[in-house]
Amino acid sequence: MDEQRYLYVSDHGKSEVRRYRLGEKNGTLVAGGNGQGAGLNQLNYPTYLFVDRQQNVYVSDSSNQRVMKWNKDAKEGIVVAGGQGLGGALTQLYYPEGIFVDTFGTLYVADSGNHRVMRWTQGDNKQGTVIVGGNGAGVGANQFDRPFGLSFDRRGNLYAVDYNNHRVQRFSIE
Repeated sequence: MDEQRYLYVSDHGKSEVRRYRLGEKNGTLVAGGNGQGAGLNQLNYPTYLFVDRQQNVYVSDSSNQRVMKWNKDAKEGIVVAGGQGLGGALTQLYYPEGIFVDTFGTLYVADSGNHRVMRWTQGDNKQGTVIVGGNGAGVGANQFDRPFGLSFDRRGNLYAVDYNNHRVQRFSIE
């Protein structure tokens, strides 16, 4: 939900994201909606969303191994992370899930298949930085087994849902 109280819903069956006003039935298409695919106007299994103050929508385009940004009223998105095929390089994602964008425009991604959380600074969509995890699947303090959701508190602590380990981990991020 954004600051104007619009609700955003990702529909992986229709490969689209819609914005709904309270009481509205059909909603407004804000991302995808052109069938399943890898084009800039398409999505393939959209999962997590983040909406910034300007109503730009960030989408984990999970099966395309990328995160897309759809500016308000745009007809196609921009790849802001990944999009270089499935893999473990710093330019690649492996089924991205949870995403978060801070006030500086820094993007954080739960790279679930690579068991890591990555960060992309604004304007640098070529290569990310591993900030936690990336040490293989496991139960250690700096390991995950399929991280999914991400959130930050007011003090800047990162919370990551560690799905297969049945826990939420907290990290202090600088």
